[in-house]
Amino acid sequence: MDRIVNVHEAKTHLSRLLHRVVLGEEILIGNAGRPVAPIVGVRRHVPRRTPGSARGRIKILPSFDAPLPKEIRNAFKD
Repeated sequence: MDRIVNVHEAKTHLSRLLHRVVLGEEILIGNAGRPVAPIVGVRRHVPRRTPGSARGRIKILPSFDAPLPKEIRNAFKD
């Protein structure tokens, strides 16, 4: 957002500005050369995660939370 578009230009060329936003650009609307508001694209809908959707795909071994080997534990000591 390095270019500020004044209010008059924004009203006159709104369709062009929106097209640029759709292409990924962010536009600043300004009044008297001072930034007032951004025009940014709407984030696409991200599908909600479903708990348990990986059931049966992941296997946790019984040794998952077993103590670490002594040499690794010692590496964490001061």
